[in-house]
Amino acid sequence: MDPISSTEALAAACERLARHPFVTVDTEFLRETTFWPKLCVVQVASPEEAVLIDALADGLDLAPFYRLMANERVMKVFHAGRQDIEIIWHQARLIPHPVFDTQVAAMVLGYGDSISYDQLVQRVTGHALDKSSRFTDWSRRPLSQAQIVYAVADVTHLRDIYIKLTTDLETRGRAEWVGEEMHVLTSPATYEQHPDSAWERLKSRVRKPRELAVLVEVAAWREREAQTRDLPRGRVIKDEVIGEIAVQQPQTPEKLAELRSLPKGFERSRYGEAVLEAVRRGVARDPKTLPRIERDKPLPNGASATVELLKVLLRMTAEQNAVAAKVIATTEDLERIAVSDEADVQALKGWRRELFGERALALKAGRLALAVNHGRVIAVEK
Repeated sequence: MDPISSTEALAAACERLARHPFVTVDTEFLRETTFWPKLCVVQVASPEEAVLIDALADGLDLAPFYRLMANERVMKVFHAGRQDIEIIWHQARLIPHPVFDTQVAAMVLGYGDSISYDQLVQRVTGHALDKSSRFTDWSRRPLSQAQIVYAVADVTHLRDIYIKLTTDLETRGRAEWVGEEMHVLTSPATYEQHPDSAWERLKSRVRKPRELAVLVEVAAWREREAQTRDLPRGRVIKDEVIGEIAVQQPQTPEKLAELRSLPKGFERSRYGEAVLEAVRRGVARDPKTLPRIERDKPLPNGASATVELLKVLLRMTAEQNAVAAKVIATTEDLERIAVSDEADVQALKGWRRELFGERALALKAGRLALAVNHGRVIAVEK
């Protein structure tokens, strides 16, 4: 199979693909040395054909592919599609819709937490995929035959998986469950990366308002610099360094040079001056303008034991209903339920409340008990 390298051929292929109720989609990209993913190859398959698109071909306009992604009459099927959709959002400022993610569907159907594509292919079709080309250089041309075979397999087996999972979802009445989960994947907010909120991805445990202010300003500066120069964040300045700067708050080159986590001479570089300016902005910032940090509060006395009981109930519910526990509730959900029956968590909404939430509240209220019967945990209504 020769990859598509002309706009005319791509338009013709997308016209054919759009005649079908669904297409499967995958991408190959590089991101090790850039902030934004570098799209190299796009794979798309309908029930009748599969095509490879050379996204790096000279003169190729991907507009026909993006029109296909925006076509409301065609379901776009991905596996763990967040990064694929992020690429489309960044390059074309559109979110594919409607979409179906087979990894999410597999969790709803009990295949396990975040099952990989090759594992799902093995379990659904019985085929073992050759993953040796996964981490090859997808920007090199021409693509090798092994790369082409690998790339095509990522969308052809996905057709069989989609048909199998959608059939099972309908049979078990869980199609709407997956539909609810797709809202996050199709929200632009999922993919927007605002510099002012870049601090949220850092694990630094700042405590004082001024420390937070400096953290916010330096993280925002790094985010803008990384996006503008198309560099990985860590190539600009590492996460742990930002945390140290927030605590130490150096405002002169001499003080900046005292930080052992920075390379020698950093304080005299263009980056060094920009960091000092960000620190000064943070120090001068009005604390009233700072974002609120939700502090982890210790659980009340007795709540820890309740959380452990809820974990047992969750595992039992997941096993009985063949649903991944991860998609029903998180540990944070359980902690908040242990503290309040009115907790604003997903586990107490929609299908999760029907499946697990109501029983969790009943367990807390003493209307439900857990027991062991023939080696298995069971729920006993009182």
